Amino acid sequence: MRPLQTCVIVITLLSTSLTSAVASAAPGDIDTALTYNSGILVLAFAGFLALVVVVQTIPAVISLYGMIKKATEESKQQKPEVVTSRN
Repeated sequence: MRPLQTCVIVITLLSTSLTSAVASAAPGDIDTALTYNSGILVLAFAGFLALVVVVQTIPAVISLYGMIKKATEESKQQKPEVVTSRN
């Protein structure tokens, strides 16, 4: 029952968030010349911001890799306890 309820909630949230995409203009009415009419400096600034985001992900990925490696090494070092029962 719980997974069904979760699925219904997810579908409802997705369908309500798509209303702006459905209500947009017809494909023939979109003028892309207005989108890229900003100039080279605006595009260079956006590219610089994208570069900053990508460069910041590199240390995050390295740190995540180190944490995962350390956790797997610690789990290999721990010996499982064997429980024996005596009658």
